[in-house]
Amino acid sequence: MARVIRERIKSGELRPRDPIPSESKLVADHGVARDTARQAVALLRSEGWVITLPQRGSFVAERLPEDGA
Repeated sequence: MARVIRERIKSGELRPRDPIPSESKLVADHGVARDTARQAVALLRSEGWVITLPQRGSFVAERLPEDGA
C-alpha cells in the first residue's frame, strides 16, 4: 500500500500539499484492512513522503525525500 501511494507521488499524480486518500478510501479502493492503510501512511510519514495534520488529514510533504526511497 505504501508503495502504491509513493509511486503516485513520484509520478506527479499526487503533488506536494495534495491530500492523500483517507484510510476509508484506501480500504474501499484497494481492499486492504484499515490497519494496513494506517501502517502505510505511518511508514510514508516516517520516510518523509507525507505529513499528517490533526483534524485535517494527511498530505504529500512539500519537501520530498531526495533519495527517491
